[in-house]
Amino acid sequence: MNNQNGAIYNARELGTQKMLVLGLQHLFAMFGATVLVPILTGLSVSTTLLFAGLATLFCHFVTGRKVPVFLGSSFAFLGGYFSVKAMAVDAGYTEAQGLVYACVGIACAGLMYLILALICKGIGAHKVMRFFPPVVTGPIIIAIGLILAPSALNNCATNWPIALVAIVVVIVCNIWGKGMIKIIPILLGVLVSYLVAAVTHNVDFSAVASAPWIGFPIAKENTVFSLLGNADSGMLLSAIITIVPIAFATMMEHIGDISAIGGTVGKDFIDDPGLHRTLIGDGIGTSIAALFGAPANTTYGENTGVLALTKVYDPFVIELAAIYAIILSFCPKFAAIITSMPAATIGGVSIILYGMISAIGIRNMVENHVNFQESRNIIVAALIIGLALGINFSGYLGADITTAGNNAAGAITFYAGQIKISLSGLAVASIVGIVLNAILPGKDEQFGEDPDKTLASSLGKY
Repeated sequence: MNNQNGAIYNARELGTQKMLVLGLQHLFAMFGATVLVPILTGLSVSTTLLFAGLATLFCHFVTGRKVPVFLGSSFAFLGGYFSVKAMAVDAGYTEAQGLVYACVGIACAGLMYLILALICKGIGAHKVMRFFPPVVTGPIIIAIGLILAPSALNNCATNWPIALVAIVVVIVCNIWGKGMIKIIPILLGVLVSYLVAAVTHNVDFSAVASAPWIGFPIAKENTVFSLLGNADSGMLLSAIITIVPIAFATMMEHIGDISAIGGTVGKDFIDDPGLHRTLIGDGIGTSIAALFGAPANTTYGENTGVLALTKVYDPFVIELAAIYAIILSFCPKFAAIITSMPAATIGGVSIILYGMISAIGIRNMVENHVNFQESRNIIVAALIIGLALGINFSGYLGADITTAGNNAAGAITFYAGQIKISLSGLAVASIVGIVLNAILPGKDEQFGEDPDKTLASSLGKY
């Protein structure tokens, strides 16, 4: 089935082989960021893959298989993991034990999604969305892509020739490719770049050789259940207070991503299947993943970038990627192969996908005719972008993104008693943008009384 612009909605019309490859492309698109989170935090790569796949399938079930979304590891909680690990070491625990306590905080953060979902269900998503017009969601989406971009460049800097191979392959396949080649540029970019890296001896396969073929992806000592009967209540409270506030940022990111997916696909997902359903899928997926020792999940902009690039919007290809992730989570050798992928390969592909996220945010504002001749709109957008990027990249506030794989971000910190709480740049920017848009006079008429106009304006609809 094609839309008026010729975009393919039903991947199964392409045939089984092409459909399977499309799912594989989405798998590779999410791999770089999803696997990087456990590598940085010390969580299990295999457990991460398992619950990314399960959370994605659960979200599709909750939303009636209407939203082509993939749930992968969230970078927003990295600061929370590091803070809780540091607190655990100070209290005499190991970093591994600190990670378990951090997972308790993540599980509680996931429950915040359910509270927002109940609000949406009770008063209507339309009323909630009045707080998220394009002048707010657009800059937030732009900021998400720009915040991710430096990590892609740092990865590229580890080996620019390898990164350039990935970039060039993606561009050539997308612009000049024919048929299936044009649809899978990301996958081809990854494969060709990885192959070139292997041939030029830029890949260390020692971990692959020693890894077993089959293994169970969950270890009890890494799960929250290992704390039963011997939990430190002080550490539990510290972890929860430290991590739960981050959920306010990730919920804003969720709304921005769902808006971006809706704008990309041309459908109203906030209304059907409903924002409360996507929030439930994301929130429960995050809580369950955390209980078993996996990172928090979030709606993945990388896969939205693939949707925009391929114009194949069938949720079934995302479900295939989730199934692939689940199957591969039982293969430690495959996890080792992915982990051995050069950072430059990941960076080359990611720099295009992250840029496309920001471009979607710009399109969201352009298509909705956000009036930047109005001073209040300029102020709202400027503060969102300025605060999100300024705080995130401020060395004075703790940022350190000078080396590949280092994603330590700046944050606004304060204390509640003895507990240190940090708010990321995206969290602060989102809160400021929402509040300013609500209180400043002169809101555009389309954000006013008519809920249908409010909703449409948030999704890039005319």
